[in-house]
Amino acid sequence: DERQQAHKRPELQRLIVKVKTENEKPLVQTENHIKKFVLPQKALNQEEFVRCVQECGIVKDVATIHRLFDALSGQPKQVDPDLFRLFYTVWKETEAQAQDVRLPSDVIGQLDNSECVYKLSSCIKTSRGVGKMAMTQKRLFLLTEGKPGFLEITKFRDIQEVKVASAPVLLGRVPALRIQTCGTPELFEANLKTETELWYLLVKEMWAGREMADQHKDPQYMTQALTNVLLMDAAVGCLQTQSSISAASKLAYFDKVKHEAPMIVPETTSDTLKHKINPSMGLAEPQSVLVLLYTPGQLSCSSSKDEVNPKLWVALSGGRVVVFDAASWTMLQNDIQMGQSEVTCMMGLVQDQVWMGSQDSVIYIINTLGMSCNKQLTEHRQEVTGLAVDPRDGNNSRLVYSCSCDGTILQWDSISLKVKRQFHLSCDRLLSIQIHDGTPWCCCGDSVVELKKNGTPQRRITLPDDLRSMPSSFSCVVVIPEQGLLFTGCSDSVELCLWQTNGSKHPCRRISLPSTSGITCMIRVKNQIWVGCRGWSSVGGYCDGLLRSRVLVMDLDSLAVLKELLAHSDNIHTLCSVEDRYVLSGSARRDGKVAIWKVE
Repeated sequence: DERQQAHKRPELQRLIVKVKTENEKPLVQTENHIKKFVLPQKALNQEEFVRCVQECGIVKDVATIHRLFDALSGQPKQVDPDLFRLFYTVWKETEAQAQDVRLPSDVIGQLDNSECVYKLSSCIKTSRGVGKMAMTQKRLFLLTEGKPGFLEITKFRDIQEVKVASAPVLLGRVPALRIQTCGTPELFEANLKTETELWYLLVKEMWAGREMADQHKDPQYMTQALTNVLLMDAAVGCLQTQSSISAASKLAYFDKVKHEAPMIVPETTSDTLKHKINPSMGLAEPQSVLVLLYTPGQLSCSSSKDEVNPKLWVALSGGRVVVFDAASWTMLQNDIQMGQSEVTCMMGLVQDQVWMGSQDSVIYIINTLGMSCNKQLTEHRQEVTGLAVDPRDGNNSRLVYSCSCDGTILQWDSISLKVKRQFHLSCDRLLSIQIHDGTPWCCCGDSVVELKKNGTPQRRITLPDDLRSMPSSFSCVVVIPEQGLLFTGCSDSVELCLWQTNGSKHPCRRISLPSTSGITCMIRVKNQIWVGCRGWSSVGGYCDGLLRSRVLVMDLDSLAVLKELLAHSDNIHTLCSVEDRYVLSGSARRDGKVAIWKVE
């Protein structure tokens, strides 16, 4: 009883909400040194403005900062140092006020654990009584006057229409905000007076962000919309001019996208897409997703300290690796640094090891319990391009194969970490290696080669004649040993080639893939082949946000394309299977997201 009474105390509930909110904040890139931020003394151009905003901790995303610069800059395109100082002060005050909102325990009980009030109006008259209108990341509600109470106005995902109208008062009319909620006949009207235009902007942006997040199954859109709203609020607070609303509207990114360039998600994509995550969260700009690896967990009924959650490992540009909990898709580790070169391949081994090959020729071995690199293998002399074990042995295999772009293949003892055997394959560029029934298969730029156990080539499949005359090369291969078949793809060809593994010189079938400009990666999942494709380039090489790159799902028996999935606005770099239940796709930096797809 005492515990229940304690939990009802408003100050304890506020503390619980604050702690949970802090714990759920996304991890950001940490610096190894402390920077002392000094407010600028002179006018800032765009580049200087970006640096100042990042250093003072307001926001890191460069695209958002560019929009903020447009909102605050005058003619010439510079931000006055006094205006920057005022904006920074208003931002910090707004942040402090949001953390200091005092809500009655009955009101806190109506909100989700992670919900916080980010904006509170002055006391106003509404169609549902007198009170203060409050905005959280999820909804609008009225904090009623007198005995404070909770009246929900609407959740952002339930809004049907928002508009500015005029409401009658004793001596005339005042601006009012009107909100129509889906499934509710009566309008909500708030006489916000001079605050009306600002609230109109804020509500529309949160509504648009919620719609985008739901359509794309990407919660980061909602987080970004909230950031935009807080920046708009601070911009209006510091500008205090007739044009402040017009300036703040430049930050309403999602509302602009919604009306000018809506991104329609096809029904098949929406049905198959489970979730999207952003591994570049907290970084200044999106990074390319280069490699994905899923490592299974070891869950038990007891709360043992040895219990391990399944993990998703994401290799980004510049040797950065981030790790997600694959049960909740929350970020666990935001920066494991594997040298300065790009990670090219990853492989899970036993319960506590992940091997990572790098462009710098090193194989890094990560201890998954300490999340640190405790060993490096340096026997390769060129870029490591592939790691493999025999699927029959699973992750407990003692034999590990690695390959490098110069054609070197090493066979390792995974316990002693000694090289047992070394082969050399003469080829254009060795891209990857996979093991089937104890036999290595190598994908090279100019051929696919099956090796004997002594490392000499047993079969070699070369590029089709028509592709040899072009600057073309194999990019990926899937071997189906039980059917004596293999699939090959080329990064600059729209055709998937099917071959007999008996060494035939020509593909037995060519499958033309729709709406692609090339094939970048392939994996087998159950009785399906999932194919990652290059999208059509947008004008000038810049991404315009349209969904251009496809993941195609093919039936292995009929060879028919079952699904065309669109969730990325840049080329798909990598595919990864999660226990044949989900497939994950990762894309290049103009998109930089990971999409999680359901397998049927």
